[in-house]
Amino acid sequence: MTSTTPDRPAASAGPPARLPTADEAVAHTLLNCLLREVSGPEHQTAVSDGRLLLRLPRRGVLLRVALRRTSLLGSHRFTGPVTEQRPGGWAEVDWRRLADHTHAELSLRTGARNDEFLPQVAASHRGVTAALAAHARRAPDPADPLGRYLASEQSLVLGHRYHPTPKTHGSDPRTWSAYAPEARTSFPLRHLAVRDHLVAQECAAPGAAAPLDRLRPVPAGYRLLPVHPWQYEQLSTAPAVRAALGRGDILDLGPGGRPFTPTASVRTLYDGDTFLKFSLNVRITNCLRKNAHYELTGAVALTRLLAPALTDLAARHPGTGVLREPAYRSLALPGPDGRPDRALLEGFGVIVREGLGPRLHPGLTPLLAAAVADEYPTGPGHVSRLTGRDTADALRWWRAYLALLVPPVLTAYFDHGLVLEPHLQNVVVCVDDDGMPRQLLFRDLEGTKLLPGHHGPTLAALPPDVAGPMTYDARRGWDRVVYCLLVNHIAELLAALADLHPPAEPALWSEVRRTLAHCAADAGDPPLLRALLAGVPLPAKANLLARWERTADRDAGYVRLPSPLAEDVLTEALRADAPWSPR
Repeated sequence: MTSTTPDRPAASAGPPARLPTADEAVAHTLLNCLLREVSGPEHQTAVSDGRLLLRLPRRGVLLRVALRRTSLLGSHRFTGPVTEQRPGGWAEVDWRRLADHTHAELSLRTGARNDEFLPQVAASHRGVTAALAAHARRAPDPADPLGRYLASEQSLVLGHRYHPTPKTHGSDPRTWSAYAPEARTSFPLRHLAVRDHLVAQECAAPGAAAPLDRLRPVPAGYRLLPVHPWQYEQLSTAPAVRAALGRGDILDLGPGGRPFTPTASVRTLYDGDTFLKFSLNVRITNCLRKNAHYELTGAVALTRLLAPALTDLAARHPGTGVLREPAYRSLALPGPDGRPDRALLEGFGVIVREGLGPRLHPGLTPLLAAAVADEYPTGPGHVSRLTGRDTADALRWWRAYLALLVPPVLTAYFDHGLVLEPHLQNVVVCVDDDGMPRQLLFRDLEGTKLLPGHHGPTLAALPPDVAGPMTYDARRGWDRVVYCLLVNHIAELLAALADLHPPAEPALWSEVRRTLAHCAADAGDPPLLRALLAGVPLPAKANLLARWERTADRDAGYVRLPSPLAEDVLTEALRADAPWSPR
């Protein structure tokens, strides 16, 4: 059923005129996942007359949706309702029926059921509904750089468009609205004073934990332990914590200090000076968002171990920076075996991450890359607010962006055996007063991994339970780099630019190819980059299948997408001067 016939969509330049309803957003997200992970790889899709046709072959269902724009990567833009073919003609299907179809198709495909799936889709629908309602009440966009940055972090009302349940969370709506970024909230931390001998802490350098100590004074013999107030509600009733409070080993100082603002990750908060990454024993999308013990130690270990590599990257790519995570602190109450209770150690663990100030070049405004690349212009950082209406301006902007993003990621991989994870939520774009990108900052060392071939002795010196999660083998590491860099990041931002200038999509991909070719020449033409330029399929994380199979994020598989990078594909698309669909 696959079609590669060029097909002009009935779309005008520019982002959508309105936000989708929650019903449309959930339906379109499910359809994105089916297209990418199920029907597309099985050649059960076609583009015809401005519409996508998608068959669920085991369910025996044919679906159809109108297209705003087709995509060289197959990441088409949908508009309006989803319909299905019935004996009497085409009938509209709502998100519930589409979720039922998805559940049935995956059950038939895998031979197993997942009774969590439909409730999770329904929970995500509730989350999208609440986020859209909060967005409708939003205040005017702030003018100051910090305010614009925080607004960009809190503008992602629809979430990941290739995740089947992007707004699922294990909480009641009232609690979620008190702490969720899309509610545009901020709040004080809960402060505990913990006796010195009951504090677990590691620092990459002396004074690295000072941002925690500055938050509030504590009595002599105690150390300050800030806690996310939502997490404290969940852990304060633990018997060991209640006993420690009763003995005075822990002093509850209550909420206080300057408010912190939740960023897009929900559990990482920012006060304008320091990011604090807390544990949350709450399921958000796929997993509980807690800092595992090996992640606490691993963040500090990576900050220490990567210092030479990050110094080299900064020297060779001065428009790039990486936010370090130089310390963590937690509670080390002994358990029955006399060792620190792991559940409490992880639950109270907080990672200190550098703020933007030490790395941000003067005069620039930081913006979350995911907000810049959003399908809908929901915040002050959207690309439609950064570039002019002229296609030539958009191409100049894109060339500048790619020159900042691509070279350091590939240098890190090929020269340092370092797998950065530059997906859209892990990158901060720093723009000048004209909206031009001048600097990129990478964050979140949890996703940064080491290749054993480069770091064997270093990894061997670490405890196995710390070294293991810090490591990818060469194949998985390269898949992760390509997915995060090309599919999750570049393709999505390119799509937002193509929404503004639909005929320019082939030219935008040509700029990606040109940048990769320059990097390949600088790196000595490595086979991995040679294969990318030849158009080998691109790995895309299989979020739907991982959710169905209840797989941990780290172990999620990949599906392979037809690449638009091959020179002959781009030549054909440029000659046609029209979008081209590989499906």
